[in-house]
Amino acid sequence: MCLKVDVFGVKYSVTDYDKASSAIIENAKKNNSFGVSALAVHGLIECYNNPLLKEKVNKLNLIVPDGQPVKWVMNSFHNTALKDRVYGPTLTLEVLKKANKEKLSIYLYGSKQSTLDAFSKNINEWFPEIKIVGIHPDRFRDATESEDVADIDKINKSGAHVVLVGRGCPRQEIWVSDHLGKVNAAMMAVGAAFDFHAGSLPQAPTWMQKNGLEWLFRLVQEPKRLWRRYLFTNSKFIMLFIKQKLKN
Repeated sequence: MCLKVDVFGVKYSVTDYDKASSAIIENAKKNNSFGVSALAVHGLIECYNNPLLKEKVNKLNLIVPDGQPVKWVMNSFHNTALKDRVYGPTLTLEVLKKANKEKLSIYLYGSKQSTLDAFSKNINEWFPEIKIVGIHPDRFRDATESEDVADIDKINKSGAHVVLVGRGCPRQEIWVSDHLGKVNAAMMAVGAAFDFHAGSLPQAPTWMQKNGLEWLFRLVQEPKRLWRRYLFTNSKFIMLFIKQKLKN
């Protein structure tokens, strides 16, 4: 297990793409119930504001620093010397590459049917040795108890090694946490990776990603949906960073 450090109450793993994807694949091959989240600033602040959510998220086995600002905080306060963030969409591709070599099975859970269709088509083209054993579009509501039992049974009977979960933050993190010990697979909360790899949403240019400006690119793409999120979460993050910096 890799070292974990506290960032505003969330236990982030000090890791990189290779180490994180290797840990996921090793657990996937054994059908271990293993929870992963690529948590950026939005998810971090959601956890800070909601102790119950923070408790659920901290139960996950692997929380990777999705955003550059999270990586900066880890390096600044914990001297982790991380060279890069671990971006959810890129981590997804790294896991799929290794799953392809191992000829593993995956299950897609969440998002819209059209997105799942496009994403699964791309997976089949890019990673021909992977077997997609299930596709489950989001209900966009909480499952009933009987629906949840049926979902778990369907996933486990499919033989999936990896379950990619794209329900949006923090719903996807809650789902993964709540299904630890129930779903016999590595579960990855990767959100926007579904839309990016389905081709339904463009990704920010590399220079914006490296400079922590991906939020601005996404805001321009989806202003009505994201303006409130970024106004409040980014401001809160900056405030917490300054407050912590003054203490050190």
